[in-house]
This record gives sequence, structure tokens and C-alpha cells, in this order.
Amino acid sequence: MGIGSGIFFVVVGAILAFALNVQLSWVDLHLVGYLLMAAGAVITIISLALVARKRQSSSVTSTSVDPSNGRQVTRNDRSDTV
Repeated sequence: MGIGSGIFFVVVGAILAFALNVQLSWVDLHLVGYLLMAAGAVITIISLALVARKRQSSSVTSTSVDPSNGRQVTRNDRSDTV
């Protein structure tokens, strides 16, 4: 369940809460719509937090001396965890 399903729940919930004017004796469609919108918002927020957490990157710089010619060698390593 990602960002797309969260948006889908919000849209379906908004349709149930605001667009339909149907009265059923056994279920309140307005309440179901509000619950779906809340669930969609929670799913979207959690999905965005997980995506942002996966995109962290780290950079490592190491410096050493080449024993054959005595020159200083600098190496940069970048790791993107996507």
C-alpha cells in the first residue's frame, strides 16, 4: 500500500462523504467516507515517510599514500540507498 492507494482511499472517501446522497438503513455512507479519507491520509503520510527514509545517502572520503611513488591518493565513495 503506497502513495497511490492512499490517494485512492481519499478520493473514494470524498465521493462517499460529499457526492453521494443515498440513505441506507444499515450503514452511514458519510461516516464510511470520512473513515476512508482518514485512512488514506494516514497511508499517504506513512508511505511518504518510508520513501524519505530510504533516500538517505552517505559519503566516505579516505586518504592514503601510494607506497610505490609516495603520492597522496584521495578516494570518495558515495552510497545512495534507494
